[in-house]
Amino acid sequence: MKRFVIIGLGNFGSSVAEALFAKGHEVVAIDTNADSVDRIARHCSRAAVGDGKSAQMLERAGAKDADAGVVSTGDDITASILATMALHDLGVRDVYVKVISRDHARVMERIGVTETIFPERESALALGTRMSGEALLNYVQLGGGFSIQEMAVPQEWSGKTLRDLSLRARFGITIVALHDVLTDQITPSPSPDAILKESDTLFVTGRDFDLARAAQVK
Repeated sequence: MKRFVIIGLGNFGSSVAEALFAKGHEVVAIDTNADSVDRIARHCSRAAVGDGKSAQMLERAGAKDADAGVVSTGDDITASILATMALHDLGVRDVYVKVISRDHARVMERIGVTETIFPERESALALGTRMSGEALLNYVQLGGGFSIQEMAVPQEWSGKTLRDLSLRARFGITIVALHDVLTDQITPSPSPDAILKESDTLFVTGRDFDLARAAQVK
């Protein structure tokens, strides 16, 4: 079991806290708003009303030497900077920060956060990518021009095996899992002799350019 500190309990912060707690981890949740703290109290190990920018307050709440911290202070960029610094002062090396702009992300990266998360931009990119291709169902950007995508089986591929299709040779993409939508069964690392059905979707990874070419197959 790991211990996580969540600073800021808006939609993003509270959702992360709930997800970690549901996985059996110890979660310390902190916000200046008492109502937000009350709402998350039964979904975390410890909930506290306090100033997440204060190292003393964070230490009293149990943040010292936690495995990781999540900072989600909304539009208050200064608060995210100070909260991150307070976590670092308490020995929390891995800090994930929700940002509101590219400039905000640049600032946080300069002070050494583990990762910045820009949900609005990432959601917009995923939506735009899905809208651009009829076969594309889901999209997760990995960075550097690579992604994992879920796509419907094109009619041309139905009834053929992965070996027959030679997708890596033709498109430079890799099938990481098959999802039978009718039975909701997921098969990771499918056999090259697996026969594709119209009810399947494919989880594929590769360069965005190559995935876009594959998605154009009818």
